[in-house]
Amino acid sequence: MPKVSANGISQECEWHGLDNPAGIPIALVAGMGGSRSFWKPQIQDFSSNFQVLTYDQRGTGGTSPIQVESIEQLAEDFIRLLDALKIEKVHFVGHSTGGAIGQVVAVQYPERLASLVIYASVHKADHYRHRVWGLRKQILEEMGPEVYAKTTSLFFYPPEFTTAHHEELLAVEVRTAQFELSSPEIMGSRIEAILKFDISTDLIKIKTPTLVICAEDDLLTPSYFSKEIAALIPHAQLVLFPKGGHAYSRSNPESFNKLVLSFIQSQKK
Repeated sequence: MPKVSANGISQECEWHGLDNPAGIPIALVAGMGGSRSFWKPQIQDFSSNFQVLTYDQRGTGGTSPIQVESIEQLAEDFIRLLDALKIEKVHFVGHSTGGAIGQVVAVQYPERLASLVIYASVHKADHYRHRVWGLRKQILEEMGPEVYAKTTSLFFYPPEFTTAHHEELLAVEVRTAQFELSSPEIMGSRIEAILKFDISTDLIKIKTPTLVICAEDDLLTPSYFSKEIAALIPHAQLVLFPKGGHAYSRSNPESFNKLVLSFIQSQKK
């Protein structure tokens, strides 16, 4: 995959749909794992009409293995990547930590966004988030990446989905542990970055057309966060799904893709 020097690091990125007419592309920005592979169920549908950018974040995948200082730093990495690629504006779709990155970009660099989708994300941490991520960090540090990857499936998906996709998820867990997870030190820095993140007082500044999405059974970013985010961002749309877990885009890709593409396409009208 192409590697681009931006913001002092080497960032690995990937383009899809380059045969489509030039226009505002879609940027898909992953969560805590930071890897572009998260978006595999979206690529075909999204790249049918748009050029689509995916990338590995600082300390993940093929991007420089460097610890993260803050969500604001990850947002700056993204903006400098756009600069290096000569992209003026994107439709931003961010999952979990990626949604937090999108909030920072919308506040600090509103001219770079045509629209914003905040999916299964947070605007601040609370006691619940500290409990969950304190436990996940402890699992990674004391039990290793293999066990951490296995617990990810339990946090990401509804029980019935996990049962129905048992073999597929086993393969994903092995690949994640072996090739995509950062070192415990880097992952720990990513976890600390999201736990100290708080943009709640700045959300009123966001003027970008915004769609907020979450599933009601999300264990990692409970839907009350999405409700608060949508209430704080002027004119934001909120869609809550009754089931689907933290990774709704993977457990229900057809529904997710249809909703997000409809929202993005409506911004051209």
